Amino acid sequence: MSGILLLKLCLVPALIYAVSLIGRRWGAGVAGWISALPIVAGPILLAIALERGADFAAVSAANTLLAVIACVAFCLAYAWASARAGVARSLAAALAAFGLAGALLQTVAIPPWLGYPVVLVLLALAPSAFPRVPAPMLGRAGSTPDLPFRMLAGALLTLAVTLAAGDLGPRVAGLLAMFPVMGTILTGFTHRASGRAAAVALLRGMVLGYFAFASFCVVLTYGLRAWPLGPAFACAVACALAVQLSMKRFGRAALAPAKA
Repeated sequence: MSGILLLKLCLVPALIYAVSLIGRRWGAGVAGWISALPIVAGPILLAIALERGADFAAVSAANTLLAVIACVAFCLAYAWASARAGVARSLAAALAAFGLAGALLQTVAIPPWLGYPVVLVLLALAPSAFPRVPAPMLGRAGSTPDLPFRMLAGALLTLAVTLAAGDLGPRVAGLLAMFPVMGTILTGFTHRASGRAAAVALLRGMVLGYFAFASFCVVLTYGLRAWPLGPAFACAVACALAVQLSMKRFGRAALAPAKA
């Protein structure tokens, strides 16, 4: 097993642990916002670049950008399905929505210069499409007894996505790099431990965090074609962090759950 894969498998459980504790302290919405940073997709795209070259990784990153649309479908599908279903059926509906949206995206070719504004507009509209739920209680989302199970599930799911992505071509690899590993694990456990309101707040925060993720993808897409590997990834990460920080003021209002 490569050092990159080992690092990635350590990063994902560590992030799940950290985000779960953040949820206990500041609420599920903030936890979702933090979890949308490219901690999972970033290492996957880096591994793809090292193994298959910068051009392959640039095409993958462009399709990872479009896959944000599929992740929004995942978030909205779970939020609405959870009104009538439990964790398992809500996750099934969300993953089906992600798969359907991803399959549709594979049938179109949208250049990054067009895909980026399309994604931004979708992200701006998505919060209003969430169902209205009561405000979740703080301090319950990161129940300590289930943290090891969250971390183990995150590591195994990341391993499965990584192994599947390599030989499927850059477009499918880009989609799989955006597979909602964090969303699946954190939303399912948060719903079970803290209820539907906390899960919906987490998903709303995740959508807000995708502004930074989309910026990471578009910078990486063009950076890999213009610069060496290290500067391209460094610039993409710096841009994502800058966008994340710039969204802080807006996030105070957007992360506040709508009251029923």
